[in-house]
Amino acid sequence: MVNYSNKAVILGCSVSGLAAAHYLLKSGYSVFVSDFSDLPEKFVLDVNNLKKQGVNFEFNGHTINFLKGASFAVTSPSIPNSAPIYNILKDLKIEVISELDLAYRCTKNKDSFIGITGTNGKTTTTSAIAHLLSKKFTAPACGNIGKPPISFTLEKPDWYVTEVSSFQLEKSKEFRAHIACWTNFTPDHITWHGSMEKYFNAKAKMFLNQTEDDFAILNGSDKALKDFASKCPGRVFWFDKETEDNCSFIKNNIIYIKTNGATEEIIKLEECNLSGHHNYQNLMCAILVSKLAGLPTENIRTGLKTFTPPEHRMEKFAQFNGITFFNDSKATNPESSIAAIDAFNNQNVALIAGGRDKLTPLDDFCKSVNKHITSVILIGEAADRFEVELKNNGFKQIYKETSLQKAVDKCVSLKPDTILLSPACASFDMFSGYEERGKVFKDYVLSKFSNK
Repeated sequence: MVNYSNKAVILGCSVSGLAAAHYLLKSGYSVFVSDFSDLPEKFVLDVNNLKKQGVNFEFNGHTINFLKGASFAVTSPSIPNSAPIYNILKDLKIEVISELDLAYRCTKNKDSFIGITGTNGKTTTTSAIAHLLSKKFTAPACGNIGKPPISFTLEKPDWYVTEVSSFQLEKSKEFRAHIACWTNFTPDHITWHGSMEKYFNAKAKMFLNQTEDDFAILNGSDKALKDFASKCPGRVFWFDKETEDNCSFIKNNIIYIKTNGATEEIIKLEECNLSGHHNYQNLMCAILVSKLAGLPTENIRTGLKTFTPPEHRMEKFAQFNGITFFNDSKATNPESSIAAIDAFNNQNVALIAGGRDKLTPLDDFCKSVNKHITSVILIGEAADRFEVELKNNGFKQIYKETSLQKAVDKCVSLKPDTILLSPACASFDMFSGYEERGKVFKDYVLSKFSNK
């Protein structure tokens, strides 16, 4: 354990903050948790339990007397860089680290981290890797996908399969993943980071912190990542790109890997439980990670055949009266929706889109809609802009509805082969998050049509 003083401050009563509190308490620290807002109702029981064990809390503001004397502060990724608390900590000469940095510092085997970042596909890829590695190793999925990695530190797993967001990486200084994956890079979170360059640089940290003994796995069809590859200190492997060596690729509907001069067939696409090229990219990435982590090919094949996508990500969940329903509520930006839309060919597809507009360009989205979608039903704050953009790109079969339920009803009345919820927008105009949006969609479909 790193030799800190006995007082540790945690900024933010969040999932990662409380996980850090539990770890530091068990490690003998005097723990102080400071939050600028009220105590979230969902954490009341956990906070009360920690209070009984001696953890100190303050809410509705940060006070100097509460903070001073600590040698480090673990910060929440949700606290913006402009927050005044950082200047206060700087004046108090208190080092600020991320929960990722804390987990990295407190893990004896520094080569046990697998990091997955990217604009889209992180959760599916993380879930697939954890599922595959579980055939031989202890390899919990952690980070942005669920429990923070610090929650598993005392258990000493073989691998930390860590989904890492740009928010987490922006706050991290030293976190290093022995195997680092970058699924793709497209515009997102620009308001938070301030620019596309800053958003990119936040994600790039995980790769630039690597050494020549580490592995960088990059999307071979992403131009930004192709340009970035030469800057990676680690050994680069490509997915969705056939090269002379160190790659995974698809040929004749079969996924192959090529390493050490030898090409090996892994699995036929028809044997996988996912659809869409973007999901096949996620699997190619997971296959490379599993190989590098030491998983035998036969275990990889077996695991791929039993892996199913996480909820709300191109989730095929119902089929009634000849209509197949897909829940892709996690598609909160146009690029993610494009990946889902492009999975359909020569089908009559009704698309439900819209929500809180991220104001990203829609030209490519409209091109995909024109190519693969029969009708579009728009909801939410973005409906008007999406309608204008679609019409300007020559698409005319557009309907607007005031709720998700009414959008479903309209879709069904059109009698398509497929109804796809892939909003290309955030959900906060109508829902608490994409999870609630997806749940409402599924519940309504299942309750209304399951008995017909």
